[in-house]
Amino acid sequence: MESILPGIRIGIQLSGLRLPFKQALHAAARLGVESVEIDARNEMRPSELVGTGLRQVRKMLEDLNLRVASVRYPTRRGYECTEELDRRIEGTKQAMKMAYDLGANVVINSCGAIDDSPDSTSRQTLQSVLADLGKYSQRIGAFLGIETGAEPLEKLNGLVESLPEGSVGVTLNPGNLLVNGFSLDGLNSIAKHIMLVHAKDGVPDRARGRGTQVPLGYGLAEFPSIVATLEEHAYRGYFVIERDLATDPIQEFRTAVTFLKNI
Repeated sequence: MESILPGIRIGIQLSGLRLPFKQALHAAARLGVESVEIDARNEMRPSELVGTGLRQVRKMLEDLNLRVASVRYPTRRGYECTEELDRRIEGTKQAMKMAYDLGANVVINSCGAIDDSPDSTSRQTLQSVLADLGKYSQRIGAFLGIETGAEPLEKLNGLVESLPEGSVGVTLNPGNLLVNGFSLDGLNSIAKHIMLVHAKDGVPDRARGRGTQVPLGYGLAEFPSIVATLEEHAYRGYFVIERDLATDPIQEFRTAVTFLKNI
């Protein structure tokens, strides 16, 4: 599949299609994308991807000429929260193994609340868990890509830089940042850590304190500028279209694919 700019590789989040897994894969192929993102909690669990199940999914992907860009593993609590933390860590590691088995190297989740104080218990817990996940990642070959949106880019960058080198990466989500009232200031600094981009758009609403997700190209996420900045940092990862509020998912994803191709 040809891209307008070198390095632009387009994928879609399968969950946004709101179709059964097999149908969603076929729909993605018809949309002409290269890759898909699979939800490891709500679409396909790691326990289902063993033996014959894994071979069947790989065969489906191969037949449709699709790759897995990333695996999403959303958790209700962050890695700074000690409640059921061991279970969360083990689930994340299983998702990493699943991603690697499917040919992907990114598992996406938010990291949780980042305390401003480097000496706080929650901050130290968070750093310890992420460093541990990083060690596992280097053995297994798939890494946690912390999704942006819950804090300014500078704050997330500070956390990533405080960890042993190569522990975690970053999933850039411009839409989440805008909806939560943050800007893309700091993109240059964090760009070297970005493993994946969620192509999602939004508009802020300072009066309400929370903005609104909108179709790609209709918000304030300047994707031509984002692409240009990432190109400067030799980014070669995927741009995975995320849209979970579409009234007509197929048409909206088709429009979003065209938007990215025409940047």
